[in-house]
Amino acid sequence: MYFFKTDFKRYLKNSHIIIVALTLFVHFASHSAPLKSQMVKMSDGVHLSTDIYFSGKIDKARPTILIRTVYNKNNTYNWNPVWQALVEQDYAVVIQDIRGRFESEGIYNIAKGRRKDGVETLDWIIKQPWSNGKVGLSGCSYLGEAQVVLEATNHPALIVGQPQSAASGYYRPGRAWQSFSGGAFELGQTAGWFASNGTKVFYGPNLTGAERSEWFNQKEANEYKMSPDFDFNKYLENIKALPTINLLSLSGAAPSDYSIWRDNAPDGEYFHTLDLVNQNDSVSVPNLFFDTWYDYGARETLMMAEQFRQTAKTKIAQQHQYVIIGPGTHCNFPQKPSELSAGERPLTNTELNYKQLQISWFNKWLKEERNEITKRPFLTYYVLGENKWRYADQWPLKNTQYTNWYLDNNKGANSIAGDGKLSLNKPASLKSDSFIYDPSDPVPSLGGHTCCTGSDTEAGGYDQSSIEQRDDILVYTSDKLTSGIEVTGLLKAKLFVSSSAKDTDFTVKIIDVYPDGKAYNVQEGALRMRYRDSLKDESFMVEGKVYPIEVDLNATSNYFAPGHKIRIEISSSNFPRIERNLNTGEPNHLGTTFIKANNTIFLGAEYASHIELPVIPRNHSD
Repeated sequence: MYFFKTDFKRYLKNSHIIIVALTLFVHFASHSAPLKSQMVKMSDGVHLSTDIYFSGKIDKARPTILIRTVYNKNNTYNWNPVWQALVEQDYAVVIQDIRGRFESEGIYNIAKGRRKDGVETLDWIIKQPWSNGKVGLSGCSYLGEAQVVLEATNHPALIVGQPQSAASGYYRPGRAWQSFSGGAFELGQTAGWFASNGTKVFYGPNLTGAERSEWFNQKEANEYKMSPDFDFNKYLENIKALPTINLLSLSGAAPSDYSIWRDNAPDGEYFHTLDLVNQNDSVSVPNLFFDTWYDYGARETLMMAEQFRQTAKTKIAQQHQYVIIGPGTHCNFPQKPSELSAGERPLTNTELNYKQLQISWFNKWLKEERNEITKRPFLTYYVLGENKWRYADQWPLKNTQYTNWYLDNNKGANSIAGDGKLSLNKPASLKSDSFIYDPSDPVPSLGGHTCCTGSDTEAGGYDQSSIEQRDDILVYTSDKLTSGIEVTGLLKAKLFVSSSAKDTDFTVKIIDVYPDGKAYNVQEGALRMRYRDSLKDESFMVEGKVYPIEVDLNATSNYFAPGHKIRIEISSSNFPRIERNLNTGEPNHLGTTFIKANNTIFLGAEYASHIELPVIPRNHSD
């Protein structure tokens, strides 16, 4: 959405011919100045603003790296020093504002029409004098998402991809953009992203094509405010406001697609209309994926890479899908030991030469350089706690032994002061633990697997000890381990539960308890009970009835070392990461009132609640 302002007119003093001549003169003279704000015309007449960075003559054909972004191309080039290094190695780096964002024309609709615009951009690139017709894709988060979506078009100019934290580009049913966890809305990261980056309103000149390019190439345009101001602190102050659907408008955010996003069921039809990679897509290019264990989508990244490997349209693409999963958070890939990688959890050996990996990867496929980048297994992964990098040829790991750890108690597991136990032995007798979940006082989020919430402790490993003092958290802890256990793979909790409410949530965390007593979160998940049978259709609870449920805890790799303990926390809230369940059964995002819920976990006998851990056997040489 664009708004013409009368003071734009005073900038329009030079003719198109003069501007174009000056641009070409500067470029040929310096051999390094980028081509800025070039307007690439789509078939419907909309122009997408595009920058091209290269060194040397404009008419020298070279391989191209394409980056498509929602985050303002003008601020993007310096994000990744690899792009500057590639320009120095005679690549062209092309950065484009997607439709309806910043300098580009059109209306922004989230995750819509990206394949068509991407294909038409590729058609344009290969006709340019600086292009040799070979294109690679790069970027993290949304920029990684844009890569995999474009790869699914199988455009012949695409040669290679390097998606980073790109899981948001993959549609796993009920997990669009990782904005739902077991049917529970991921409020912190989803509302946070829409509040800070989801605006459909952008300011710019009421001009198109060449005249629009001229305007943005003038010095004054660099100082122009392109989108509405927004007070994110006000949004954070309102985070507990009801109804949830009004959170952004109450906080003064510009119009966005947040309301329609939140107004749909987790696997609703709306999400099936989005331009995301789905299970029917295949690709024809090699990929080197980066992700991290404390990001929101490591599991989806692994699913996507395996799908590409199994269904790729070319043998080269089938043979060359690789994944590296490190210890960091969202788009945080430590290259030096001094770089923080995962909150406050004490990890070492976290660094990897991600920069050189990217350069070697592109040189291999776009310049046919002989290097060692493809002499690697499918998966390179960091084992949290052991602080070592390991390797595997498949996912899940072929020697995985799924092991049940059962919940037990003597008197009760409420808080760390209780006596909840975690054991390999199933309790013979039936027991239970209950707690009161009060939506007015939810369990606070601390670390975890998310982004974009605005909190300094939004993601990573943090000591949960202070939170475990609460009576509305059930705490189950193993004895000290006499030998270490590697847990790598898919995790789940199988619980037997009941509630006094028609609807409520159950949340689960896996904790690594260190010998000094600090309890670091490893993975977590949630289940909204109305979606226990279907992520499309609701089914409410009967008071007091016992329900078997499965809480998806996604994936991790963690070594519980000798002397450590394994701990499970169970509650009904994790706020503001997870939107509070109001317990009333009404549409949760529209509700303004709530009730307390008396929630129960059953243990032992026919109701033996447990967690299933993917244990990787170790031999003495390990």
